[in-house]
Amino acid sequence: MTIPAAPAALRVLAVCGSLRRASVNAALLRASRRLAPADVELADAPSLGTLPPFNPDLDGAPPAPVLREAVGRADALLVASPEYAHGVSGVMKNALDWLVSFEPFIYKPVAVLNAAARAHHADDALRETLRTMSAALVGAGSFVVPLPRPAGEPDDAAFAADAGVAATLAQAFEALREERARQRAHDLPVFPMR
Repeated sequence: MTIPAAPAALRVLAVCGSLRRASVNAALLRASRRLAPADVELADAPSLGTLPPFNPDLDGAPPAPVLREAVGRADALLVASPEYAHGVSGVMKNALDWLVSFEPFIYKPVAVLNAAARAHHADDALRETLRTMSAALVGAGSFVVPLPRPAGEPDDAAFAADAGVAATLAQAFEALREERARQRAHDLPVFPMR
């Protein structure tokens, strides 16, 4: 009797659109690491603050290829980014600009985490940009995460211990897993190619 092979781990890249030291979005992504299922390998994207401003003249040989390499290795992305003046953070937009012509980003499953329900302007804009770039948005495009608001700095341990946060992140991971399986079942050109 042949024992079926265990499904490959889902490699997820956590991308934070905030450079703030006490970032709620960074704490949410740290909480996601604590709550990731055993079959999910969660890695942090390089700090978006290290990317130079996007310049199309440098697109063929970007001065900061580390982000592209990390995205290329990932099966899916988990994105958490703040809203600034009703818009997407500058570092998030700059990172996406560097990925516009990067073929392995096409059809990449992406879960967008919105840490503040009132921050819908940036969330809408971020999802529109991702759709335009042909990302495969999951969970109807976005997950609003009901974060507890403790006094002081954002606490990833408190976030991870909250039942609402845990349930929302479980839905996000499951949606990413299902989208990867759907793409493979329909023989879509999934990157990385395996």
